Amino acid sequence: MSKDALSIAWTEMRRRHFATAIKILENRRDIYEDNFEYYLTLGIACLYAGDIGFASSYFQKARNIKLTDTRLLLGQAAIFLRRRDLNRALQYYLEIKENEPGNKIATDAIEFIRTSGDYDRICRWIDTGRIEQFYPPLGPNPDKIAKITGFSVLIVALCVTLIILIPGKPKYTGSRADLTILSLTEDELNSPKEKNLSSQSYNYILSNKEITKKYSDALKYFQEGRDNAALIEINTILNSDATLSIKQKAQVLMGYLEIPDFDTIKDVPSFINVSKNPSIYLDCWVDWGGKISNVNINENGSFTCDLLIGDEDLQHYEGTVNVRFDSKPNIQVNQYVKILGKISKDGNNIYLAGRSVYQSIYK
Repeated sequence: MSKDALSIAWTEMRRRHFATAIKILENRRDIYEDNFEYYLTLGIACLYAGDIGFASSYFQKARNIKLTDTRLLLGQAAIFLRRRDLNRALQYYLEIKENEPGNKIATDAIEFIRTSGDYDRICRWIDTGRIEQFYPPLGPNPDKIAKITGFSVLIVALCVTLIILIPGKPKYTGSRADLTILSLTEDELNSPKEKNLSSQSYNYILSNKEITKKYSDALKYFQEGRDNAALIEINTILNSDATLSIKQKAQVLMGYLEIPDFDTIKDVPSFINVSKNPSIYLDCWVDWGGKISNVNINENGSFTCDLLIGDEDLQHYEGTVNVRFDSKPNIQVNQYVKILGKISKDGNNIYLAGRSVYQSIYK
């Protein structure tokens, strides 16, 4: 079955053949006139190809059709970032955060502008291609996946042989998704650290052994159903001096983590530990208990409150965290409650994105 030009162009773009994609699309100009996806795709291809003038022109044509598409906003923000117009870039990233609060690229770009967005550093990032981490994502390169898969198959075969020949070796396979494709390559195992540490600040400077062990532990915890433990290792890697390719694999692994319930949640971090170091616990799930106060039902139907964390009588009070639900939960405000929620961040403050509540039927 034949594919349309947009699908073919995206395949070429994922393979990083941008000139080919641009040529394919430009040959279909008369067919896709006034088509948003056409202009957006051409703009992204030109952006990655380094043709900023045409990228800006195509993005503007796309914007005349649709204003709030995240990919478009990322593309336009990247152009302003390349032009060192940090105020305009920041406006676009903040608009993305309003529409899509969990967008990781916008979050990272805002942090980059806040901490490292000086003229010289942006020049170096453009020169080395690191600026592309803030571009609209292309998805995985199928050519690289094929290479990684082939190498991973060899690694798995070798591991199986070693397990058979050497008794007592730990087995990290499990009943969950087969993540063989996320195994570290030989280059990543040998050189897991970012070489140029002067180009960016990191929360954690890790050794080669620490990076590879944390990544291995994350995969092991995932197969054991310990998603919180896996996420802590992932967050540590993402905030460390690990290479970009390892961080990208860690982010893919994050997408496999599941939402727990009160019966399945494991490795729940304490409020005290989260308060001390929120970055490594971000997106972990907790089932903290306590009393609620400052209840507010907003105009859009969302529900917010403060949870005073502790035992039923609050004799062992740990602290207070803001909780936000999309709609009002079935909750008795004067009764001890356990709230299942995801650790989230708003600026410098943590809050719980609430999912469900549990209260005893006995008062």
